[in-house]
Amino acid sequence: MLPIPLVAGNWKMNTTISEARSLSASLIEELNGLSGTEVVLCPPFVSLEPVADILRGSSLKVGAQNMHYEDNGAYTGEVSPHMLLGLCQFVILGHSERRTLFGETDEIVNRKVQKAFQSGLNVILCVGEGFEARQDGTEEAVVSHSLFASLKGIPFSKELVVAYEPIWAIGTGLAATSNEAQKMIAFIRGLLHHMYGSLGSTSVPIVYGGSVSDSNITDFVSEPDIDGALVGGASLKVEQFAQIAKITARIRNSS
Repeated sequence: MLPIPLVAGNWKMNTTISEARSLSASLIEELNGLSGTEVVLCPPFVSLEPVADILRGSSLKVGAQNMHYEDNGAYTGEVSPHMLLGLCQFVILGHSERRTLFGETDEIVNRKVQKAFQSGLNVILCVGEGFEARQDGTEEAVVSHSLFASLKGIPFSKELVVAYEPIWAIGTGLAATSNEAQKMIAFIRGLLHHMYGSLGSTSVPIVYGGSVSDSNITDFVSEPDIDGALVGGASLKVEQFAQIAKITARIRNSS
């Protein structure tokens, strides 16, 4: 059984509420009914409800960019999984910007993943190495440690998606080559097989994230183990993001 391809747009801290509405409406026109590929839009928290309203009844899904591991409490500025239910189906956890800018550790990510699954949310779990690890050849050790720690004690879930995002390629315009991405994603698939058996290696989508564009997506999804993309800046551009999703659907469903 091959994983269902997935293309997710991480809008990060961009778009006003009105811009989010407009972008969502335009993407529905382009992508509603796209078969064989899951398309997920991940707006800022303030736009989750209006985007969810616009996407309701379409084939596009909604994702949050982060969440806390507690249901409620004195956590000023945080958003709980209970607040997300009914608004979105997915949540991005462990994104490199959360790890590097806000100090999130693998242990924190692990608690969030556990809570997300318990709450019925699909998780896009991000792992990746920094530039130094890539330079000194320890990228596989870094990624395996992060994946194992982030999923420690968590049984297999069909709601899991793994995103390989080399930190040195996030927002830099410097994407990994398709060969580099394929090699690491095949390695991750082997780790998932070690953790969860054949279900882990055959049914968990593993996508690439890091300066993905409509000009390089063909190279990535033509590789045998890359099941789609976690898209940053290009997800804010209707034509580019639509092309990324359409190319992914065409190539992955013909392979």
